[in-house]
Amino acid sequence: MKRAFKYRFYPTDAQAAELSRTFGCVRKVYNLALAARTEAWALRQERVNYNATSAMLTAWKKTEELAYLGEASSVPLQQALRHLQTAFTHFFARRAGYPRFKSRKKSRKSAEYTTSAFRFRAGELTLAKMTEPLEIVWSRPLPKGASPSTVTVSQDSAGRWHVSLLCEDPTVGPLAPTDAAVGVDAGLDHLLTLSTGEKISNPRHERRDRTRLARAQRHLARKAPGEGANRAKARRKVARIHARVADRRRDTLHKITTRLVRENQTIVIEDLTVRNLLKNGKLARAISDAAWSEFRSLLEYKAQWYGREVIAVDRWFPSSKLCSVCGTLRDKLPLHVRTWTCDCGTTHDRDVNAARNILAAGLAVSACGAGVRPQRSTPGGQSATKQEPPRREP
Repeated sequence: MKRAFKYRFYPTDAQAAELSRTFGCVRKVYNLALAARTEAWALRQERVNYNATSAMLTAWKKTEELAYLGEASSVPLQQALRHLQTAFTHFFARRAGYPRFKSRKKSRKSAEYTTSAFRFRAGELTLAKMTEPLEIVWSRPLPKGASPSTVTVSQDSAGRWHVSLLCEDPTVGPLAPTDAAVGVDAGLDHLLTLSTGEKISNPRHERRDRTRLARAQRHLARKAPGEGANRAKARRKVARIHARVADRRRDTLHKITTRLVRENQTIVIEDLTVRNLLKNGKLARAISDAAWSEFRSLLEYKAQWYGREVIAVDRWFPSSKLCSVCGTLRDKLPLHVRTWTCDCGTTHDRDVNAARNILAAGLAVSACGAGVRPQRSTPGGQSATKQEPPRREP
């Protein structure tokens, strides 16, 4: 199983300048190729694929206006064209929207190097067009004997440099099977409630830094628009606070999902439409901070790694209003009602009852495929979504 290992590194001034130049060339090539493909289809109904854009890249380098593209390593530029081809493939398969142009200010700064464009020896990584290895902080060891097949260098909005090494990891494989299964109900008062009755508290990472963030944003707003050094410094300060919040949130979700995958064979979750939930102006900030979509993504790929099963219950399944003991369905259950008593005499905690119903519905799908309709495929899990026919590629 291939796995990416991400590390911080601290480039020299020369390395930072070379990487920044490469990021700009990658963005330029991607935008030129996207414009060429879009124009060819719109004007001439002509199909342009990766091979055609690769030939265009060779021609662009020979022009006076774009001669600077030849100063950067050719591998990241070719990889940008491959990424564009992948973006179009996902678009025509209805898995994503139409590819967008990369912005100098908003798009992620990154460059991907394959084996022909870097050297990895004795724990030292040297990229093409560089004479010195990168000063990487090895916060955790690579797998024994691992040799990276792809290296991705990036810089985030907070100015931090990262390098991601894609390696074969022999430690990733199916875990010993178990009979344990758990239902998971996502919430705001508690981040997650399990069908076992356990409640995982919501750390509310964004709220902890809200005052510092507001102060930094006000400081940024007072700076004159433009490319001034003071404004750039204030912008990085805001970005560092956002990065701090995101790092803490990601760390929490990684620990929770790893534990759930290791302890349970089957994990049942709700298929929440977070995009629609964010339209609630009163709860949008709290929902964003909970990061339910990221939780699901982490859970799915880890389940695929370790041979577990993730089942998504349909978003309209009345998990909270359904009695998990007798099956009675209440007509209404306002959000502020946290406990309720069924006609059978059972008093339910709203979230625990929902988690138990989610588990029961998910196990029904696992057994006979009835009762729920997951809205998207889950790696290693169940999917009953009807697939739409792919779009015809130009």
